[in-house]
Amino acid sequence: MKAMRTVDNKSDPCGGRYVYVYDLPSRFNEDMVKECERNQKWLAMCKFTMNGGFGPPLNNTEGVFSGHGWYATNQFTVGVIFYNRMKQYECLTNDSSMAAAFFVPFYLGFDFARYISGYNVSVRDAASVEVVDWLQKRDEWKMMNGKDHFLVGGRITWDFRRKTDEDSDWGTKFLLLPAAKNMSILLIESSAYSSNDYAIPYPTYFHPSKDSEVFEWQERVRKTERKWLFCFAGAPRPDDPSSIRSLLIDQCRNSRVGKLLECGVDESKCHSPSNVMKMFQSSVFCLQPEGDSATRRSAFDSILAGCIPVFFHPGSFYTQYTWHVPKNYSKYSVFIPNDDIRKNVSIEARLNQFDPETIKMMREEVISLIPRLIYADPYSKLETLEDAFDVSLKAIIRKVTKLRQDMIDGRTNDDLVEEYGWKYALLEQGDDAGVREWDSFFPKPKASNGSEDHLINKQEQQT
Repeated sequence: MKAMRTVDNKSDPCGGRYVYVYDLPSRFNEDMVKECERNQKWLAMCKFTMNGGFGPPLNNTEGVFSGHGWYATNQFTVGVIFYNRMKQYECLTNDSSMAAAFFVPFYLGFDFARYISGYNVSVRDAASVEVVDWLQKRDEWKMMNGKDHFLVGGRITWDFRRKTDEDSDWGTKFLLLPAAKNMSILLIESSAYSSNDYAIPYPTYFHPSKDSEVFEWQERVRKTERKWLFCFAGAPRPDDPSSIRSLLIDQCRNSRVGKLLECGVDESKCHSPSNVMKMFQSSVFCLQPEGDSATRRSAFDSILAGCIPVFFHPGSFYTQYTWHVPKNYSKYSVFIPNDDIRKNVSIEARLNQFDPETIKMMREEVISLIPRLIYADPYSKLETLEDAFDVSLKAIIRKVTKLRQDMIDGRTNDDLVEEYGWKYALLEQGDDAGVREWDSFFPKPKASNGSEDHLINKQEQQT
């Protein structure tokens, strides 16, 4: 096994930033995309894999978008997008002893999607087990037992945390494999109760190729006239007693300053990027309750439109995307607890408490976040801005570098408690001031007889 060289040579602009990308067998990534059309259950996803995972270009007949970089991007293609960006990364290395981190280009999310139903657990887990076995045989893995490795999952954490081996149970068990627990897994939604998966932004429709396209869009949403105080795009969840969506819909309907795009009535309107972005651009605040899980792509679309998001649970955003947004959430968003809505607190009255100057400052903060929450075109380079890929990769390298130094110094993270996973990402940003304010929203699991799983799933998957 090679001795690891120092990676912080100041004369080398890539010192401390090198990434080693595994040459995985193509059946674990690109072949999945090529085989898309042969899998009828997955056929609808095929068009979204074109253009490096951006999907087909959007038609701008209504003038909702700017001139360049807009695509009908699916929320589950971030794995493909990330890999294509990684191929263009300026600090790749074939010398594993120089690597600050190791990227595993396994399309975990696509592997899940092609076997989402009608297959037994052995089929669903086969690729995950094979990839992990393949990695563990490599000298590169053995240097830190995989703790310097990372992978982009492309879906939410619960798709890869199957608790049993019953065929009726959901998803794969990749994140529960012992070796996978050593890796850092980047997902569009992480678990609040584990410490090795990290949330990165959902992909939006905008993928600029240069800074000027970003600046042009920011200026556009800064000047857009906003005739609605607040809006909501979504469907009710009548089968979920914990959901507040029907209450939000009622408030939108009953307010003269509220705008509603009700997806349960006409799905085609909600699936139209133009319709969604048009409403967000014409609203001051955008309501963002939990989606099919704790998070939803809509939050990123609203920020892209310069609309101030309103969240109702910290697990929807604040404890998720800690690498990409400020810890001080009140600078760019409004928080109204779910329980306030159940108590019939008026959203209109609450939002009317913000004076025009405060709203202007909040919108400027939202607009400033746009570059960090979008994925730029991989075949060009933003000159001065960092996008979601840049921010995520820097955070991973920072995490691995610290862990490597801790191992050299004899420090361990054995005292980490999995159930407090949501706190560790927040603590990375500084001291623990303010962290404890979210404790009541993440109840401590109580028992190991199955009630823990029930509690976690109820908290995280408010479907």
